[in-house]
Amino acid sequence: MARKKLQRFEEIQTFPFYFETGYFTLQQCPFPLKGKWRNDFFGNDNPLVLELACGKAEYTVEMAQRFTNKNFIAIDIKSDRMWVGANKANNLGLKNVAFLRVPIGLIEHCFDKNEVDEIWITFPDPQPQSRVSKRLTSPRFINRYLKILKPQGLIHLKTDDGDLFNYTLEILKSFNFKLLECNYDVYKERGDDIITQVQTFYEKMWLSQGKTIKYLAFQI
Repeated sequence: MARKKLQRFEEIQTFPFYFETGYFTLQQCPFPLKGKWRNDFFGNDNPLVLELACGKAEYTVEMAQRFTNKNFIAIDIKSDRMWVGANKANNLGLKNVAFLRVPIGLIEHCFDKNEVDEIWITFPDPQPQSRVSKRLTSPRFINRYLKILKPQGLIHLKTDDGDLFNYTLEILKSFNFKLLECNYDVYKERGDDIITQVQTFYEKMWLSQGKTIKYLAFQI
């Protein structure tokens, strides 16, 4: 297993759309593509969409295939997991994707004010009540997203965890965000559409265990 991880770590670094940077490096100076993702990397002015804590980056790869008029960036701290999506994107020859290995807590060092149009948070670690500040929908992280999202930017959450879902709803109220979608059972309430068609590894696992999948979309 260790050898497999090492091989993936070495291979992903050869992909032209993969980037990584250290914690202390970002503390000292911003990421080189901050504010320049469209011009210097993608070479277009299309909307910029982030998938946070992307895991295997299934959403990034699938959405990039379906929406070629958008640019997608998958972000996680574990490159061996991201390799799965990056390898698929490389084999498909996708031009509208990037993969970034960086702590989510330093995301404002990688993107400029008003640079991001949309954020997807798909099946994040729900974190127990004793560690709510580590939840990716906590005020600690929401305030970071506000630094990079455009006015009226969108945030999506998909989760199987009811506590995280209800917690996020309360956070939206405290920030006075506009709630666009609220599905307690997305497969029952929405049926067959883009939200249910694109599934992550964890989503498939939770569905096989009979869990309901919840979905939120809100606007800052």
